[in-house]
Amino acid sequence: MRYLHSMVRVADLTESLDFYCNKLGFQESHRMESEAGRFTLVYLFAPLDAGQALATEAPLLELTYNWDAEEYSGGRNFGHLAFEVENIYGLCEKLMDADVVINRPPRDGRMAFVKSPDGISIEFLQKGTALTPEEPWVSMANSGTW
Repeated sequence: MRYLHSMVRVADLTESLDFYCNKLGFQESHRMESEAGRFTLVYLFAPLDAGQALATEAPLLELTYNWDAEEYSGGRNFGHLAFEVENIYGLCEKLMDADVVINRPPRDGRMAFVKSPDGISIEFLQKGTALTPEEPWVSMANSGTW
């Protein structure tokens, strides 16, 4: 068995690509459009997965944009996406500077959560051992749900 991709439905493809590509650093692998099915699929990969993703089309994140408006709720999405990061504090600071809410700050130097524009929870886990807890993260409260 081999992991291929996770799919999330998105309400606004432009807004979602800005979030995943410009703010999180993902890159587009490829896309497909189906006029008959009235949808666009955009496949993204995390920067450190570039070689494998381009060679094998995995691991990828599939953004599914249905052309006909539909409101997505908990039954149409799932728990969260999880990614290992080199420096959780640096990433969270970068995201905050880009006006992304840190729903669960990395108070422990190990784990943080944000949400995509469509309400998908994204977990970031510090690579290796947890960083030493430090401010402002230690004192930062949770915001919303994660």
